[in-house]
Amino acid sequence: MTTRRENLLLLKNAGFNVIRGGASAAVAVFLPPFLTRSMSTQAFGAWSLVLQLSAYVGYLDFGIQTAVARFVAHCTERGDAEHRDRIVSTALACLIACGCIAISGLLLLASFLPQIFHHLQHPMIFDIRVALLLVGGSLSIGIPASVFTGTFVGFQRNELPAVIIGGSRIISALLLVVVVRHGGGIVSMAIVLSIANLSSYAIQYLVFRKVIASLIPTMHLSPRHVSVAAARELFDYCFSLTVWGVGLLLVTGLDLTIVGIYRFDQVAYYAVAATAVTFLAGMFGAIFGAMGAPAAVVHARGDRAELGRLVVVSTRLGMVLLLGTGLPLILFAGRLLRFWVGPEYAQHAALLLEVLVTANILRVSATPYALAMIGSGEQRRVILIPLLEGVTNLISSVILGRYFGALGVALGTLVGAIFGFGGNLFYNMRRTPEIQFSVREYVQDSLLRPSLCFAPLVLSVLLRNILPSMSLRSVSAVVGCLLSILLFWQVVLIPEERRKIGSAARNRLARVQLLP
Repeated sequence: MTTRRENLLLLKNAGFNVIRGGASAAVAVFLPPFLTRSMSTQAFGAWSLVLQLSAYVGYLDFGIQTAVARFVAHCTERGDAEHRDRIVSTALACLIACGCIAISGLLLLASFLPQIFHHLQHPMIFDIRVALLLVGGSLSIGIPASVFTGTFVGFQRNELPAVIIGGSRIISALLLVVVVRHGGGIVSMAIVLSIANLSSYAIQYLVFRKVIASLIPTMHLSPRHVSVAAARELFDYCFSLTVWGVGLLLVTGLDLTIVGIYRFDQVAYYAVAATAVTFLAGMFGAIFGAMGAPAAVVHARGDRAELGRLVVVSTRLGMVLLLGTGLPLILFAGRLLRFWVGPEYAQHAALLLEVLVTANILRVSATPYALAMIGSGEQRRVILIPLLEGVTNLISSVILGRYFGALGVALGTLVGAIFGFGGNLFYNMRRTPEIQFSVREYVQDSLLRPSLCFAPLVLSVLLRNILPSMSLRSVSAVVGCLLSILLFWQVVLIPEERRKIGSAARNRLARVQLLP
């Protein structure tokens, strides 16, 4: 069983992951309103396309950052410093090579840009090329820095990347607003974003050298530690993560590109809807991301039942958060978009948002299970489903996008999410013996109970279109909220959790009463 100290450490790391994800979320929420109101739809679409194409560089990480975090946590728990240093040093050498490959790929992509995107206006091609090389080039240089982030996470010092990366994203967003407000184009935006990225990588390196070296003086990175054996071990571990990365690329990484190929005029609208979904995915990725290192520690102890319990509990509580944030985006998509980015984008992006959020809820619900597999080294057993989801998504998006434009691409994403969700339930979870839990328990406790909790609230919203008077609608909304809260307390939370919450509340009340 996990100790109280480990639980507090998990909560601390989750909290700082939320801060890091919250920075990305804040950028995703507050930056688009400035850009959409200050740029034409064509310019905003071009900038969104530059960001999407530049993001492909990140897939050349090949999951090495995750592997470094896992091996550092695992080796530290076992006291194997020599193995840890070989892995981290070899990972750094591999990622330097990946950065060089990324720069070469960017040059090739920029040269063939007009042949890929036939509907691009000719005056925009030069600016898009320059912006792509600037933003993508800075990300390529930063690929090796993921070793530092992985090391921080492996030592469960999540506050370091949270502050550095989160702060960098907020600063870069503020600089972009300043540039756009002063009439700058996408090239000027690319320059400030590149400078912010490079500064972030430099700070990570300095923190790694000073903070980690002082805390873990036995850790040494050196070319002498680079070995073929460590490279093979990384390859063996990262092969499945790479397959997952390819699946993720096919699921979400190509959507905006496909829209740009078929209907460049709809790129801006799809980008807005996808940004809202990225906000959700980033937040929950940050929350669930704290599971990685603890899962590796529990696996090192050989406690399969505890690892399974960690998955079931994390998924159940995560589903409450997923549905609590996702359902309002589905039910009030048009109103929220109108307030957020304006009526034009609301008119064209509302349906896209509804479809993409639904797909995101299905996909992200399996994140705790996926992280537990990575932490236990079981990811090799279940590489089929990510590929199946990715290929299904790509084929559906290409076919439907050809006939229905951006909406077809969104529907293709939903089709892929359904395949992936079903594949995890009926195939993957029966093939991971290192994570011991009942699939039936997982469905009932982690998925159905949180869904039942929100049923009254959803019903009250749907009744708004039927009830004749405002007073009845208000009563329906209040009753729906109260019933959902009651179901959350009685159905979603288990008795032990209710006791802990009640005890914490009583202690808090007692301390307040003792205050003068």
